[in-house]
Amino acid sequence: MSVISRSALESSTLADLHEIASELGLDGYRRLRKGDLIAAIVERQGANGDEPADDAAAARTEGTAGDGDGAGTDGDEKPARRSRRGGRGRGRARDRDQGDIEVGEEDAPAAESDSDATTATAGGSSGRSRSRGRGRDRDGGRDRDGGRDRDGGRNGDGDRERDRGGRDRGADRDGSPAAEERTVTGTVELLPNGSGFVRVSPPEPSDDDVYISGAQVRRCELVAGDEVAGPVRAPRRSERYPSLVRVDTINGRSADEVAEGTKYDDLPCSWATERVALDDPDTTLTAIEWLTPFGRGSRVVITGGPRAGKTETLRRLAGALARQQDIECTVVLAGVRPEEIFDWKTGDLVPAVELGLGTAPDAQAQAIERAVETGRRVAARGGHAVILIDTLEQIPVSQARRVLAAARNIVDGGSLTVIATTSGPLGGETTVIALDAELTASGRIPAIDLPASGTLRAELLVGEKGAEAIAEARAAALA
Repeated sequence: MSVISRSALESSTLADLHEIASELGLDGYRRLRKGDLIAAIVERQGANGDEPADDAAAARTEGTAGDGDGAGTDGDEKPARRSRRGGRGRGRARDRDQGDIEVGEEDAPAAESDSDATTATAGGSSGRSRSRGRGRDRDGGRDRDGGRDRDGGRNGDGDRERDRGGRDRGADRDGSPAAEERTVTGTVELLPNGSGFVRVSPPEPSDDDVYISGAQVRRCELVAGDEVAGPVRAPRRSERYPSLVRVDTINGRSADEVAEGTKYDDLPCSWATERVALDDPDTTLTAIEWLTPFGRGSRVVITGGPRAGKTETLRRLAGALARQQDIECTVVLAGVRPEEIFDWKTGDLVPAVELGLGTAPDAQAQAIERAVETGRRVAARGGHAVILIDTLEQIPVSQARRVLAAARNIVDGGSLTVIATTSGPLGGETTVIALDAELTASGRIPAIDLPASGTLRAELLVGEKGAEAIAEARAAALA
């Protein structure tokens, strides 16, 4: 983690300060007032991760009052029963309100298998990652990975854990301090929940890999394939992998320098000018390519009533896009039929997120937004990303529009294209592919409703003559 100035700390919320203190390994930080906590963080950063030099700071960080975790240190004078009750009741409730996770071993989610987690790829950017498990993310939504490593060990965004006896889990089992920090260099591989690993021998996983929290990924705007370097702390109890303390360099540049770049929403953008060539003999894809074209940075919705073929059309698009080497494709399934999830798994592009019909709309929205956030980071770094979503139908309209709004063609940079299914246009789309349920039912392919379909500024993608041909085809369909 890069060094944060005092002024930036003072403008941060208490929850953010707790998160920073957790990554720096400060003990008892939840007991500190905001001013003392800021002073402790500044002092720890200046010491490059060592313990505070003066006794007063040490006293502040290791006081005996019950902390927000509800469990004391070894020197806590409170009865063990009270410590346990605090850890399992009030402390946990307060941590949940602040978005952090404190899970005791008896409450930990079921461990995921090695074979499941090793298939997880960079935040779903390749479209071939899956992660199982349960947990909660910082927004209170269900976290598919749950912050657990591949063997069920807990390497998450939560604070330093303490066992039921009150002993700091940041120490070794025999009570000795954790090993000194070492420095690691490796390649970032993201998981669908936003956290990830620093692979020291990419692309194959190894026991030397280092866990990197979702907070660090977001703060440093890391994307899959970034080469990062930074100090590492040893695994704590119930963790298998060491954790990255902070990010010092990203692709050979200072993390501070990278973080000072222009925000994604402030980057200049333009209408899509580079048409996405599908190059597929499928009649539906050919009709889409020439009658409802879209380009890099387009906002595309596939609309139609029930059984109009929206999911099947999206699957065919995904297959064509997966063959393009310079595009990172991610498939997100949110609120779909279980049979459709199985169909996707047998296709060319395996979904990064799989949420069925029974999933709550809030959980669907959070999963979609995590995937879109990864795509934004890819585009900001100059890459080209495509997010295919089935479906936006069950999430609130405001959130669906925010998902579409993330798509853009960055001037002299990368692009993010969003293609989603929904029952009707949401507003703000640049391409609408409308399907006719009656044509689909009668087997008339392609089943595109040309009068209801269209592309804004189509001449930028197919030229003036191409745009005129599209207008003539639409007029003929209306005749």
